[in-house]
Amino acid sequence: MAKNGRMTRSQRQFLKYTAMNSAELAEATREFDREFVADTFSPLTPELAERRRRAKRKRGRPMMGKGARVISVSVEKGLLARSDALARKLKVRRAALIARGLRAVLAEAGKK
Repeated sequence: MAKNGRMTRSQRQFLKYTAMNSAELAEATREFDREFVADTFSPLTPELAERRRRAKRKRGRPMMGKGARVISVSVEKGLLARSDALARKLKVRRAALIARGLRAVLAEAGKK
């Protein structure tokens, strides 16, 4: 079941078919008994093509800039604790705080 306690669409569909007797199930799936049934399909409509594209896309955080790369950096424990405290105070993630600091340093270096 879904988190809200309701059944998902696929669960309802599964129950629909499991509740059928043999004759009802045979009738409901008759269209798939023919060979090469895929040859009768037509190209996707623009709406369905968009739905398929959205379903196949990779999930995750929205891309910002040119994307992100995970790196490993050693930071002194005290500095890390102070930066984590500031990130909590500003209500941003640690990575966002570090990115903000890097931008500030790069901007300052560009002025020289």
